[in-house]
Amino acid sequence: MTVTTAVPPVRNAVRVEEVPDPQVPERATRRTYTAKYKAGILAEYDRLDRDGRGALMRREGLYSSLISEWRKQRDKGALEALGKTRGRPPVDPVEADNAALRAQVAKLQAELETSRRVIEVQGKLSALLEQLATGSGTEEDPAR
Repeated sequence: MTVTTAVPPVRNAVRVEEVPDPQVPERATRRTYTAKYKAGILAEYDRLDRDGRGALMRREGLYSSLISEWRKQRDKGALEALGKTRGRPPVDPVEADNAALRAQVAKLQAELETSRRVIEVQGKLSALLEQLATGSGTEEDPAR
């Protein structure tokens, strides 16, 4: 005699298709943080006490080295922003002179090339006219 027992369905069971793949991805991706996120975390980090800071880093999955780097970035950015003058950056007079001289050189080179072509054409024309002048005086035209 065979006795079969029915197994009641388990309510907390997870279907096989829903289990995430335990394999590590082939190429890990670095986390990137926006400037707004960094500023918010730094502001919150500075407000908290020692235990709160640790809890914040655990909650966000951050390391203290990141906090240090973000502080350096914030301070450097603040100093650079305060040191800059508003508006258009001033033009270096040497660079302005260089740009003007480069433009003048390019213009003069184009004029020189044009002058060389004109002289070449004039030389060819002169040679042709000389040939016509000397050729018509020595040879007689048989059609006349």
